[in-house]
Amino acid sequence: MKSWRVAGINFDHMHMPTLLGHVADHPRAEIVAICHEDRQKMAAAAVQFQIPPEHVYIDYEKCLAETEPDIVLLCPATATHGEWTRRIAQHDNGYHIIMEKPFAASLAEADEMITAVSSTHKQLAINWPLAWYPCHMTSKRLLSQGIIGEVIEVHYYDGNKGDTFAADSWFMQKEKGGGSLLDYLGYGVTLGSWFMDNRQPLAVTAVSHTPPGWQVDNHSVVIVQYEQGLSKFETRWGTLTSPWLYQPQPKCGFVIVGSTGNIASYDYETTVRVQTADRPEGWLVPVDVAEPPYQNCIQTLIHCLKTGEALRGPLSVETSRLGQQIVDTAVRSAAEGRTIRIE
Repeated sequence: MKSWRVAGINFDHMHMPTLLGHVADHPRAEIVAICHEDRQKMAAAAVQFQIPPEHVYIDYEKCLAETEPDIVLLCPATATHGEWTRRIAQHDNGYHIIMEKPFAASLAEADEMITAVSSTHKQLAINWPLAWYPCHMTSKRLLSQGIIGEVIEVHYYDGNKGDTFAADSWFMQKEKGGGSLLDYLGYGVTLGSWFMDNRQPLAVTAVSHTPPGWQVDNHSVVIVQYEQGLSKFETRWGTLTSPWLYQPQPKCGFVIVGSTGNIASYDYETTVRVQTADRPEGWLVPVDVAEPPYQNCIQTLIHCLKTGEALRGPLSVETSRLGQQIVDTAVRSAAEGRTIRIE
């Protein structure tokens, strides 16, 4: 008997099939419906997960009313995250929601999302796929063990080859939240905040580059000032290769600098490299093998709902909100060409 009913609504973001796969793999969860205004966008998922035609919807209200899910997966364009969260939260008695990254298009919208869901006494989780990479989870464990002392800097570089987005894709449209900064900065500053135990930043300085003929940027460099020092977050569409195929140079991922050492944690790699004051030659640490219920967002949310355990790290609204605050400030800094202090 399956205990948790899950519906996938809005396929604007290409990550929806991955999320549905996590549901299909969970022994106590089932996909009860999928929904999008364009049936063609759902066709492959319907076949892959053997979803019967009567459970494939184009009307989200009908989908919710007829299938009564416990959890709703949302993958809309960034600019509509707030709108879709409110729609789902206001329908019936509300539902537990997993919103695919980023949190929102603005901090004000993120706060509206938090309020909308909390009024229903349901959970809102933000899924950052990067947070589940074994390398970064291993790095967080090592940080928690104090292996490099206090974290004082986070250096992040990430992106992709950038040739997968069609000209009419929402990724390439400013009003829909496109651009490399909004696509990738949230990853860096949200995981960076996680690595720093949600330390509050003081100021942000950002520069972005928009190629001729583009509506959105393809490159950004963001400097975040903390009491302990400076951290740097760089986003790039246009790397030589995409990191899930071949690591480009610079490598995609993080270098975390502590008071007594550092950790290099690169996307998709099977080891992290640690260097400390007493072992300056450094050494490789094999990445941890994640076990249920901490392999993906579906497992963790269901575990927390069953046990009453609070959502933590990037999945939580607390850490994701801090990341959103930095993103908002970076967008404003890039637009105004100046350093913005965070009150």
